[in-house]
Amino acid sequence: MPETASGPPTPPAGRRTALLAGGALATAAAMAAAVLAAGGFGEGRQQARTADGVRHTTVEVTSAACGRGWTHPEPGRQVFDLHNTSGTAAEVYLTDARTGAVYGEVEGLAPGTERPIRVTLGNGAYAFKCLPDDADAVTGPTVHITGGHVKSGPAALPVTQQELIPPTLAYQKWIQARTVELAQKTDVLRDAIDRGDLAAARAAWLPAHLVYERMGAAYGTFGDADSAINGTTAGLSGGVHDADFTGFHRLEYGLWHGESASSLRGPAGRLAKAVHALRDSWPDQRMDPADVGLRAHEILENTVQFELTGRTDYGSGTNLATARANLDGTRVLLGYLRPLLKTRHTDLSGLDSWMARTRRTLSGGEHDGRWTPLDRLGRAQREKTDADVGELVERLSAVAALTDVRRTA
Repeated sequence: MPETASGPPTPPAGRRTALLAGGALATAAAMAAAVLAAGGFGEGRQQARTADGVRHTTVEVTSAACGRGWTHPEPGRQVFDLHNTSGTAAEVYLTDARTGAVYGEVEGLAPGTERPIRVTLGNGAYAFKCLPDDADAVTGPTVHITGGHVKSGPAALPVTQQELIPPTLAYQKWIQARTVELAQKTDVLRDAIDRGDLAAARAAWLPAHLVYERMGAAYGTFGDADSAINGTTAGLSGGVHDADFTGFHRLEYGLWHGESASSLRGPAGRLAKAVHALRDSWPDQRMDPADVGLRAHEILENTVQFELTGRTDYGSGTNLATARANLDGTRVLLGYLRPLLKTRHTDLSGLDSWMARTRRTLSGGEHDGRWTPLDRLGRAQREKTDADVGELVERLSAVAALTDVRRTA
């Protein structure tokens, strides 16, 4: 996977995932500042090395001189300090000159600023590509490295919008089938409440809710339907008693806090209405292919933030079941993206192994169809759950980066 560097200003949510750790980035930025203080472009700056022994090369970013400054190529681990001397913000890629594979990138490099790319380069031909905002891409001179004894990488071919359309359409069809299933199971829940059978309603609540929780990559396309179906009390002044608290979690609170069937018939009817509206409207919706890979990472990122903290538990104690449903939804999405990942992801088998390991860990909270609430997990099981899901989230960040649509012209 290509390394990325990100820094102020922070890119808006939903864009490229940065793979360079914050601590390392801060260190590299400090190194870059020290090198830039040495003077202008030229021979004296090619051999600049910092206290850690890493070789730095300052490279100019401008339409007229993209990549200028890299005149003494050497193999090995090194840092390129990108200096935007133009008056326009730009993206910058370090590419394989023959295949176009990306070894490193910086997005949103503002005029007059510097940012680093840390890479390992072996023998080969390389070129910087500068992509100014609102202007055509410019490819700098090809630089050849010879005599090296290290392997370049990691790197990945850019993904195009067209390549993401087939998996997106296939996933949309899968979601369509889930909306039908969701409507059927929500009707069972509503009907149980209508006839006053709260025990049956509690039994029907989780199966219906888990169908929705497997559909996480489509939430952004659902729009207002998401809050109507699965909203929480976040931002509601009245908390669980607020009139705008609706959907599955509103019913969860009532079913596990002793509310009567008559008080739950209204919320159950509104939930069913919202679910049926989603089912009926989904065939006319269109997911953005550019966001699909990012969603593969965000689903479990949200699981860590909301499910494993218990913030979405309103009485059923089924956060682990929800987390497993989120994982299952992620697995489905990765299945549709697999043809693209097979030629780009350097450790797809490792990702698969962590998916399976994490599912086993989450399934450890289920016993005879009943789920252990988070606050009743033993310390070792809780730590393993947090560690396994957290590690998987980190690994999925590579999927987001590899499937992000990059400019090529």
